[in-house]
Formats: sequence, structure tokens, C-alpha cells
Amino acid sequence: MFSRTALSFAFRQAARPARNPLQSSLFAPLQIRLLSAETRAAIDKAVGTAPVVLFMKGTPETPQCGFSRASIQILGLQGVDPSKFTAFNVLEDEELRQGIKEYSEWPTIPQLYVNKEFVGGCDILMSMHQDGSLAKMLEEKDVLVSGESSGESSPS
Repeated sequence: MFSRTALSFAFRQAARPARNPLQSSLFAPLQIRLLSAETRAAIDKAVGTAPVVLFMKGTPETPQCGFSRASIQILGLQGVDPSKFTAFNVLEDEELRQGIKEYSEWPTIPQLYVNKEFVGGCDILMSMHQDGSLAKMLEEKDVLVSGESSGESSPS
């Protein structure tokens, strides 16, 4: 006999389509047209404001969701140079919040850009962090804190 929760879960899974039909390539031109030229230009400008740009919920000091917090922590663990990093709080602007999803064709926030290239969301960052590819990419893009400043010798 199934519990009520298990039955409810099974029903939701069966009732949910395997794929969202609106995410098919058939609708991609429609989605792109929904993003106004002004919003696209503003996001283009925002993506170019620093070598490392994170669109997140909240601020780096006060993230407003666990995924944004995790993304900030990952970038900190990787040693991203604060002078080469900026973040945009999508909660301050609904047009940005929706527009960035269309701009990147990625449905979730946070979103990371490095040198104007979309990297991914929190799940991608986590995976890249764990397999070492994020460290390699950030080093190649020269966005990490310089090792020279931390190479001072300490007294014995």
C-alpha cells in the first residue's frame, strides 16, 4: 500500500510532461524576441562591467538564496580577485530577473559570466569546482588573486 505522500509524488511525476514544450528549439526565436532591445543592451553592458560577473539573488554580502550563497562561496574558495568581480542583484529589477534568463537561455539564477561568456548556474559551478575545471578556467582567464601578494615570508 502506498502512503499518501508517495502516491501524490507519483501522480505529480506522471502528470508532468517529460520536457517543457516551450523549451524546444521551435520556440527559441519567440523567446529571444520577448527580450527588449533595451534590456538586451543593458545586460550586454552589465556582462562587460568586469571579467567575472554574477547575476544573483541578493548581494555577495547578503545572498538571498542558498544557490547564490553557494556560488559566492565557490568563487571565494577559488580565489577570484575582488577587483575583477561584480555582482548584480536580480531582486532589485524584475526586468533584469526575467531578462537574464532569456539572454542566457538558462532558466535559473544565479548565473556566472567570465570574460562575457556564460559559464552556468550554481549546479554547473559546483560540478566544475569539484572536478577542477573551474580552477583551471579561472586561472587561464587571469581572474584570480595574484600569488605574488600572498608570497610574503612569515617570521619563524
